[in-house]
Parts: sequence; C-alpha cells; structure tokens
Amino acid sequence: MEDTISSWREDLTKAMQSHGETWGDVESCTLTDEQLHAKFDHGYGGTLGEPFTLWTKGRVYFPVQYDGSEWVESVPRNPDGKATPHFGGG
Repeated sequence: MEDTISSWREDLTKAMQSHGETWGDVESCTLTDEQLHAKFDHGYGGTLGEPFTLWTKGRVYFPVQYDGSEWVESVPRNPDGKATPHFGGG
C-alpha cells in the first residue's frame, strides 16, 4: 500500500526532479517554510494541502486534486508550443 503522508516540499522536490529542476531554481513560492514542511494525507478523502503556486526558472507548479487525492503538476513558464493535458481526472 502506498504511503499517502507527505509534505508539499517532498512532493515538489519529486516533481521538480522529474523536470530536471532543483530548489535552487525556485524564484518564488506562495507557501511559508512551515506550510512547505507540514505533513498531510494526500490520499483520497479530502483536500488537506495548502493551496500554492511555485515559480522556477522554467516551470510553474501548483496543486491538483481529484476526489480528494492531491498531487503536484506544472506547466512550462514560457510558451513552448505544447498543449497542456487535462489535470485532475482519470
């Protein structure tokens, strides 16, 4: 069974790594340090994570939810000619 307890910092770290980015690329974030590190259950049942937007040099990261399950998605910060897929559904 997948562990569904994490923090936005952990989830954002994984999301940034998947795009070749690190925390050194972060230019702005709406979360406080305390909110970034707060643990919550991102599994199904309710939206518990704090809303946020995080900007890096190359991407914009934000929370997505479907049926109470939460995760991080992102889009390119600058136009790249690629369409953005639907987020939040199966």
